[in-house]
Amino acid sequence: MLFGVVGALPDTSLGTDWVQGNDAANTNPQVGDGMKTATTIATTIAALAMMATSAFAADIVRKAPIKKAEAPPPPCDVAFGGGIQSDYNFRGISQTDRGPGAWAYVEPRCKVHPNIELYTGLWGWSTKLPTTPTGEFDVYGGVRITAGPLAFDFGAMYYWYPREVQQFLVPGVSPTGFIGVTDVPNATPLTLANTDFWEVYGKMTWTVNDWLSLSPYVYYADSFLNTGAKATYAGGIVKVTIPSAMMPTDFGAYISGEAAHYWLGTVTAFGPPAFDLPDYTYWNIGVGFTYKIFTVDFRYHDTDLTGAQCQTIAGDPRSVSTGSTRWCSEAFIAKLSFDMTLNNNIK
Repeated sequence: MLFGVVGALPDTSLGTDWVQGNDAANTNPQVGDGMKTATTIATTIAALAMMATSAFAADIVRKAPIKKAEAPPPPCDVAFGGGIQSDYNFRGISQTDRGPGAWAYVEPRCKVHPNIELYTGLWGWSTKLPTTPTGEFDVYGGVRITAGPLAFDFGAMYYWYPREVQQFLVPGVSPTGFIGVTDVPNATPLTLANTDFWEVYGKMTWTVNDWLSLSPYVYYADSFLNTGAKATYAGGIVKVTIPSAMMPTDFGAYISGEAAHYWLGTVTAFGPPAFDLPDYTYWNIGVGFTYKIFTVDFRYHDTDLTGAQCQTIAGDPRSVSTGSTRWCSEAFIAKLSFDMTLNNNIK
């Protein structure tokens, strides 16, 4: 102990009797007082040292930063975004008369389980369609389920085309052969007055590894474009993502391709005689580049439809006289978009 060692040190100022070990130390008042003084000093120093050490340790405990546990991400979020494109191509058929278009969307979503997410949303698209609606508005909702590298998506979508005007064929009318009125004798309908319809879908994404994903899907409509024709659309997407180590910070790139087949049924909404819509195959391939919330995509689209088959499905008013349209032919489309979420980009 510190004070025991100090107390045992010899003090030469106390005389030779103490040094020689005689009993004089027990009877000499100076020797006793010196030992008491040394012991007291040593004890005081030791006590002060212990107090200082304790205070220092306590100060360390008080001033050490307290690590706060990271709060879990909020269970609910809102995704939103939009963009512009040189053509709105829906499953191989132009919805903007081969011209440019824009779109925007909002999607509230909420996790009810770490692997289960419920969502609903609204997409709005600018269009140039035969019935001249305000645009196309897709109202949808569903559930997303993840299981390891697999992600499933099941839901339903309503395609809404507000303020449509039914178009009619009128013999002898120039130059297109149609007008959008109903009180002309001998007029026959070119379009329906309402082309809204429901669709249900199931999708899956298999993330094979960091750079490859496979996404098969299937959609089903009981009355395609409200025509009474049953429709099944099935296909898949292959996407290769360029490794981030090969790209500058915040930049990304990918290559993707898609192939699908549309099985279309019999149109009954115009009354007898009913007629069949042609089935067809659609595909696209392209490359995209990302920077933070932005994506630029360049893509080639095509189908195996002839111009006449395309006209049967699309009803291009400007192609009434020829019976053939280019809305389903090959197209190269450029697209610029942004995608954000409330939790990641706003808060």
